[in-house]
Amino acid sequence: MSAMSLAVRDSATMLRRNLLHTRRYPSLTLNLLLTPVMLLLLFVYIFGNTMSAGLAGGGSGRSAYIAYIVPGILLMTIGSTVIGAAVSVATDMSEGIIARFRTMAIHRGSVLIGHVVGSVLQSVASVVLVGAVAVAIGFRSTDATALEWLAAFGLLTLFALALTWIAVGMGMASPNAEAASNSAMPLILLPLISSAFTPIDAMPGWFQPIAEYQPFTPAIETLRGLLLGTEIGHNGWLAVAWCLVLAALGYRWSTASFGRDPK
Repeated sequence: MSAMSLAVRDSATMLRRNLLHTRRYPSLTLNLLLTPVMLLLLFVYIFGNTMSAGLAGGGSGRSAYIAYIVPGILLMTIGSTVIGAAVSVATDMSEGIIARFRTMAIHRGSVLIGHVVGSVLQSVASVVLVGAVAVAIGFRSTDATALEWLAAFGLLTLFALALTWIAVGMGMASPNAEAASNSAMPLILLPLISSAFTPIDAMPGWFQPIAEYQPFTPAIETLRGLLLGTEIGHNGWLAVAWCLVLAALGYRWSTASFGRDPK
């Protein structure tokens, strides 16, 4: 077999291993998925009418606020789901299975690829489930074309890939699963200080740069533009650039940690 064929075969084996772990121990994925769903329901049904007053042309009601927050909730779903990748990698590291894999005649990169692809698939599935909940409570896209839906799906997948590589790096650097879970918490907290729940213009002046100059805000605004027809402007390019930079940094971090000799 060629080197490429071996890499594909070993990566597929590692992917199957990670998917089996997810199927046998679904509690972590369900717990992480519960956070964005609960926030969606909380902000729509408890705060929806009040929060909608802060939107452009305020007083639009709960239906307008559902449309506003769903893009942010979808990206928060990705941030929440990839924490599972950090925990899974840290568990493998602490239990010694990674050391065992190092001694086997397998493609070295297949271990990380299995974790990354498995996490991206879980993130996409979680986004679909949360999106279904959003549709069930009243979310509707505004004249989005098939191409815009495809672009939105592509952005969500690219964002999931970028955050997964960062989460894998966090897992490699953590001494145990608990530490990995804690180190990955910013992936859930960052959407809370973005434009996910309220417009940046409504925030205090000193806080606006914090919300604006981070990866979630341009991705959220791009999704809003694709699905709801709002102005995208330069946010599309910024979102893609953030994804590529984060993916490159996470990949370099993860592979460097994996290639380092164990102490």
